[in-house]
Amino acid sequence: MKTLFALGVWCLLFVLCWPLAILALLAWPFVWLLSLPFRLVGVTFSALFAFLGAVLMLPARLLGAGRTQAA
Repeated sequence: MKTLFALGVWCLLFVLCWPLAILALLAWPFVWLLSLPFRLVGVTFSALFAFLGAVLMLPARLLGAGRTQAA
């Protein structure tokens, strides 16, 4: 759905101002390449915070927090 919306917006831009639409089409790969390092940093920090959360919750998991008593 996101891709269809982007295509529709690009087609509208192409009708209204075709040089700008062609420029956007040619510049998109470079914008994507420039954003790659920021995405990698985001994935790294997300994994780091997940790891820290798992390490900090390990004692509670080992002591059985959240387990229910069998009746």
